[in-house]
Amino acid sequence: MSQFSLFLGKEWREQARSFKLVWVPLVFIFFGVLEPLTYHFLPQILDSVGNLPEGSDFTLPEMTGADVYASLTGQYQTIGLLVLVLAFMGSLSGERKSGTGTLLYVRPISYAAYYMSKWTAAVLLAVVSLWLGYGMAATYIVQLYDHVPAFSDMVLFLLVLAVWIGFVVTLTLTASSALPTGGAAGAALGILFIGMMIDSLVGTYWTWSPWKLQAYGLAFLTGSPDSGDLAGALVMTAVLAALLVLFGILQARRNAAKAKV
Repeated sequence: MSQFSLFLGKEWREQARSFKLVWVPLVFIFFGVLEPLTYHFLPQILDSVGNLPEGSDFTLPEMTGADVYASLTGQYQTIGLLVLVLAFMGSLSGERKSGTGTLLYVRPISYAAYYMSKWTAAVLLAVVSLWLGYGMAATYIVQLYDHVPAFSDMVLFLLVLAVWIGFVVTLTLTASSALPTGGAAGAALGILFIGMMIDSLVGTYWTWSPWKLQAYGLAFLTGSPDSGDLAGALVMTAVLAALLVLFGILQARRNAAKAKV
């Protein structure tokens, strides 16, 4: 536990020095503010710069609060995931390449504590950033839109998405423990987007999957998801994440000898 605490303090200092504590939340907050404002003022924007023919009438469907949350979730599912992968793709591989890892690996360290400290710091930063983004969106949605989801439904929605984001971060860190930085980014993004493609093609038959968590979370805002499918997806995500953590710890130990001297 003492090693874990020391490593965790090191991770927070590293995140502060690299400004991850600033720019990662700011990206999520930016889109959280932009999405509800864009949809609310879109008719005025089209009127001013749309160059529509005179007399034409362009009617947009009325957006509800749940619709805006769904649209924002789509943004986080692409740009947000890319930001998280870029932020954490060098967490372990970067230390091996820069030589920082050599100062650690020459000591009798616990690789489990080493990996889990990075995992804890990264997951906390990612989840808090995600929640800040939705929190900023909520401040505008409750003022500009009708049919705002209930607070209890929002809490369940955010908890489910936190599990999905935790899985994304775990995948990225494990890829970083096994591969060089560029390869880690490619592997993490490739697995994530291939999983999304498979889910879009056969998602009806693939209900217990981490890639279904976004849809199950959004279902809380419009009704309620199937409790059996949601529980199955959560259990499957937890099992896969645990396996990724174990594999990441083993790869961190195995690749310690590759650290630049």
